[in-house]
Amino acid sequence: MVQPYFHSVTLETDNCKGCTICIKRCPTEAIRVRGGKARILELRCIDCGECIRICPNHAKRAIADEFSLLDKYAYTVALPAPSFYGQFSGQDVSISKILQSLLTLGFNAVYEVAEAAEHVSLATRRYIEESSKRPLISSSCPAIVRLIQVRFPDLIDHLIPIQAPVDIAARFAKQSIMRKYGLRREDIGAFFITPCPAKVTAIKQPIGLLDSWVDGAIPIAEVYARVLRTLPYLEDTPELRQASAAGIHWGRAAGEEEAIMAPRHVSVDGIHAVIDVLEEIEIGKFHDIDFIECQACRGGCVGGPLTVQNAFLARVNMENLTRELPREIDPAVVKEVDKRWATKFYELEIDIEPRSILKLDDDFSKAIEKMELLEKTVESLPGLDCGSCGSPSCQALAEDIVQGLASEGDCVFVLRDGVQSLAEELLELAQRVPGSISHQGEAQGEEPVKESIEASGKSERGDGGSLAAE
Repeated sequence: MVQPYFHSVTLETDNCKGCTICIKRCPTEAIRVRGGKARILELRCIDCGECIRICPNHAKRAIADEFSLLDKYAYTVALPAPSFYGQFSGQDVSISKILQSLLTLGFNAVYEVAEAAEHVSLATRRYIEESSKRPLISSSCPAIVRLIQVRFPDLIDHLIPIQAPVDIAARFAKQSIMRKYGLRREDIGAFFITPCPAKVTAIKQPIGLLDSWVDGAIPIAEVYARVLRTLPYLEDTPELRQASAAGIHWGRAAGEEEAIMAPRHVSVDGIHAVIDVLEEIEIGKFHDIDFIECQACRGGCVGGPLTVQNAFLARVNMENLTRELPREIDPAVVKEVDKRWATKFYELEIDIEPRSILKLDDDFSKAIEKMELLEKTVESLPGLDCGSCGSPSCQALAEDIVQGLASEGDCVFVLRDGVQSLAEELLELAQRVPGSISHQGEAQGEEPVKESIEASGKSERGDGGSLAAE
């Protein structure tokens, strides 16, 4: 039995106008509009947040954790995403001040995910050197991993089986706190300051891990205003910042590939651009590329739907904040990664499996019958993929029909043809009925209906004309 997804992306049904904009933009065709309201098919949804970004009625939102969750733990640590820094600008703003501000919000400690990103960069570099598979695809974006599970299962073995920076950061932070204060792992709450709902889902239902070291995810949009209020009153504390520019630049497009420094690499951002690339990989292209960085959001994580700043401005902010920082990863980190690499410290714990999204029936013979019906249904539809039926494509509508979630009448073109055919049948029937009445009258010695109508017409018009009975 397929385990259902946890979903961070949810519907605000009262706000939904049934406009169908979302069904055309969803990368996995996970949304339908039925009865004037959108609905999400949980097996298809990858929580990329594209529907949140484009919905004009704010009918989609992300469920994440709140600050009140911190009260459950004896000790808490904030894990700011690299993209978090890009939300702030100003001459008096520094990364160390941003980190200091998180401590004023109730966290006991802060650990930069950007610092863990340096480790992941080096571990990924080692994996690329040792693997013969090409191209290798980054697994750092959970929306892309789920996209491949759902739409491109044949490419799963191209994913690099290295843990995401946030998981490594939480592990580093908790292990350090446990050693320093003698606390148990469950006493420590690690909270990711997240730019997107896909990372919330990755924490609640991790892929490739038995259990996540991260205990919660709080949206950047919720943390931003609180931090902004405290920044003017803080002094610079340089010792809080540990990450180099290489790790911090993971927060924007091409930052990951720059840190990894693979010989032949490609960076692609935006979920639909990623789909175009993955489709070409499926047919054998990109075979001479070593590494592909794929980001679901335009501009990378700074373009996440849970951020505040415009992605282009956030990228400029990030460059300004890192101008004086080292561009290269510290040699001490390189030695540490080399030491941990032999223990498989950075690798995923379990294999990533494909996700089945179309199961017609548990009974194999019935499934075959439904597949044949599906093919016939597709042929009967116009193939316009207009979305007026509430399904994103004619293929999707056919699947919905076979599974009992829709009918052919939901297609406006099929409905139009049906109405036209019915009208023609009614007209034909109407033409036949007067004739039968006429014959019946003749049999009873009555004057034919047609002759009676014609006579009436001559009498009323007085011009020798006649009314034609059709």
